[in-house]
Amino acid sequence: MTRQDRIRTLLSSLEPLALEVIDESHQHHGHAGWREGGETHYRVVIRAAAFDGLSRVERHRRVNALLAPEFESGLHALAVVARASNEP
Repeated sequence: MTRQDRIRTLLSSLEPLALEVIDESHQHHGHAGWREGGETHYRVVIRAAAFDGLSRVERHRRVNALLAPEFESGLHALAVVARASNEP
């Protein structure tokens, strides 16, 4: 299973209405945290009712907490766009 698949699986507990997991590792070639083979830098765009009523910081904390195992195993950077169910 790829890191992208594992990220999708971990975030599925939020029951997302929309979810994009994008490997951006190729854009960071030669920068800190980059490794041959990629899977180090990701962007997540997620919309879920689980974020309703939460601040942007709380949403990001929730995503980061769920993905803690990935950070421990080599995920270097994560860009997050987390939207509530009523946001486009």
